[in-house]
Amino acid sequence: MEPSLLAPWSVRGWLRRQRRRFQCSPPLGWVRFGSLGGRDPISRVFGLDRGQGIDRYYIDRFLTEHAHDIKGRVLEVGDRRYTRLGGEAVTRGDVLHAVDGNPQSTIVADLASAGSLPADAFDCMILTQTLQYIYDIRSAVRSVHAALRPGGVLLATIPCICQISRYDMDRWGDYWRLTARAAQRLFDEFFLPERVTVRAHGNVAAAVAFLHGLAVEDVTRNQLEHHDPDYELVVTIRAVK
Repeated sequence: MEPSLLAPWSVRGWLRRQRRRFQCSPPLGWVRFGSLGGRDPISRVFGLDRGQGIDRYYIDRFLTEHAHDIKGRVLEVGDRRYTRLGGEAVTRGDVLHAVDGNPQSTIVADLASAGSLPADAFDCMILTQTLQYIYDIRSAVRSVHAALRPGGVLLATIPCICQISRYDMDRWGDYWRLTARAAQRLFDEFFLPERVTVRAHGNVAAAVAFLHGLAVEDVTRNQLEHHDPDYELVVTIRAVK
């Protein structure tokens, strides 16, 4: 007979808890969070005050890989940060903003409003981290599709694991986080499914670092490059009209 069976019930319970504790790896209570153990994040501005935002690591790589799509008349939201990747292939670069006040904007429009953009006008549209701020996201994707010329390409990104953007939440709202599967279904409604490519990027280490506001400079390349399909930090979409 095991010695534990001869012990009082209270002792047996304690022994069971200890066995359970040390069956885990690392054992329960042994995890040390270090600098990440505080209740507040290290940075509340997505790590941009420390260096390159971790989400931007995946976004920059996605846009660089598809720089050949950035050509002709290009529309980008906010600024021309990624339009420049097209170089001389870009004949005209427009900047979209939802409200007046952005000195770089050439078009002020609400993507959720039908007809807010000229139809069949753009060879490429770049929407990075934009769609989560539009409550009527389906109407926004419909508008994007209508504004692209036949053969035109949409390059978009949207967060899946991400903190709230307080700046945007207080002004027009921060509504959505999409998994890769949700993004695929959404864009398949308006584009031919075989012309939509959706990919997820990230892993648990990158997600924890991003939620704490760490920057690319704070982590290793190995921590960024590993892909874990259960931890989708950023979802990228390439859709051709």
